[in-house]
Amino acid sequence: MEHYTPSPVPLLRLSCCSSLGTNTMSASAIFVLDLKGKVLICRNYKGDVNMAEIDHFLPLLMQQEEEGLLCPVLSHGNVHFMWIKHSNLYVFTEYFKELEEESIQDNFVVVYELLDELMDFGFPQTTDSKILQEYITQESTKLEVAKSKVPTTVTNAVSWRSEGIKYKKNEVFIDVIESINVLVNANGSVMSSDIVGSIKLKTMLSGMPELRLGLNDRVLFALTGRDKGKTVVMEDVKFHQCVRLSRFDSDRTISFIPPDGESELMSYRINTHAKGQFKKQSVANNVEVRVPVPSDADSPKFKTSTGTAKYVPEKNMVVWTIKSFPGGKEFLMRAHFGLPSVENNELEGKPPITVKFEIPYFTVSGIQVRYMKIIEKSGYQALPWVRYITQSGDYQLRTNV
Repeated sequence: MEHYTPSPVPLLRLSCCSSLGTNTMSASAIFVLDLKGKVLICRNYKGDVNMAEIDHFLPLLMQQEEEGLLCPVLSHGNVHFMWIKHSNLYVFTEYFKELEEESIQDNFVVVYELLDELMDFGFPQTTDSKILQEYITQESTKLEVAKSKVPTTVTNAVSWRSEGIKYKKNEVFIDVIESINVLVNANGSVMSSDIVGSIKLKTMLSGMPELRLGLNDRVLFALTGRDKGKTVVMEDVKFHQCVRLSRFDSDRTISFIPPDGESELMSYRINTHAKGQFKKQSVANNVEVRVPVPSDADSPKFKTSTGTAKYVPEKNMVVWTIKSFPGGKEFLMRAHFGLPSVENNELEGKPPITVKFEIPYFTVSGIQVRYMKIIEKSGYQALPWVRYITQSGDYQLRTNV
């Protein structure tokens, strides 16, 4: 589920509760509450919990907030509350583009229908919004059952893809996106670094094709006796449900029938010493260097060798923006501030400098798509397109000043 925050509205909480003695993998009920703990909508899946138990939730939450021990799981007797909050309703953005608290009564039929399809007897069931939209549609506040029968995708082994999809031009777009997290101390030494990557697809293929993706995976190369070129060791690999895990476990082949349209095929993490892994021929775009300054700083003056510098007093920082930063180059910014109080600077501490950037056509880990095979019974030809992007994640530089 996703949230949308168009304007300030009363805070809403989504709470699931379950009872000890039942299957701990299922939820007994779901409640949506407003800031005061009023139940806006609820769904009792199993009937094994008294629905009045929700009255204990807000007092328990307030008690934990006062004690500074806030936890996402609260207990009252044998009942456990798993909760999360946002500044607006939890909704499917595909169904409700703009929905405030007052609108929920107008859409309660749709919400109940979605809750019924999302879970069955407290167990997660159909959670793919594209599949839900095949037979639950919404026009204004009116629910319309689009099909008199459940679509085959719900009962099909390939529940994430519908049959009969047709395109005039068959293509697959593959985005390999890596975010690099780095912490550098004041002496310039890297204290910690890792890479979090994902492979995203935009699939426009007819029929029910099978795809096979090959990467420069070190484990795969070791299994096949090949050791040529750069390889990577991926950790914490997570796949979309379409990937055949048994095949990957046996021979590291990433084989799958893809969802139609956009999806995240997999994510991974790579431990690496990131400093010095950027190539000189690479160019970083939309670079933003955020330098913290004391809250009482005034009279800012800047001089930069490239880009623009701007003082943002509401965030107590200077933002230096560089549109394009070629590899191997060095740029300089000088800043002058008036500091009425030296003591205030010491009390506020020394937040790190943070950096944002994006490097196209490059992955810092060196991961590569070696091939993408597309097999479909009609035998059509399809074009795979690959794009590589490295971007900053949590990129911090500590300072002594």
